[in-house]
Amino acid sequence: MVKHRIGRVEQEIQKEVNDILLKRVRDPRVQGVTVTGVEMTGDLQQATIYFSILSEKASDVEKTQAGLDKATGLIRRELGQNLTLYKVPELEFKQDQSVRYGEKIDKLIAKLHQDEANR
Repeated sequence: MVKHRIGRVEQEIQKEVNDILLKRVRDPRVQGVTVTGVEMTGDLQQATIYFSILSEKASDVEKTQAGLDKATGLIRRELGQNLTLYKVPELEFKQDQSVRYGEKIDKLIAKLHQDEANR
């Protein structure tokens, strides 16, 4: 029962944060950010929000992280207005490494197929 509620809240937060980033945050550093997942603590007090961007350059990731950190207050305020939660959780943004990992695996597989075709 409790896990189900946490899952629902995580989904709601993911949907809302994606929406807020698109419509409310004007910072150019966070354009093109996709929220890929949300992990909440059992007491719903903290949410880790995973994001991905198209660029793999470390400097772009740092800029995006700085933009998200700066927008955290605005995002929390918006969440407070849009969600019916007793207390809006603390937010922490982290880059989603799984997307990059998946792309690396895709490239390795493509290279393997290429090598086989060249034999």
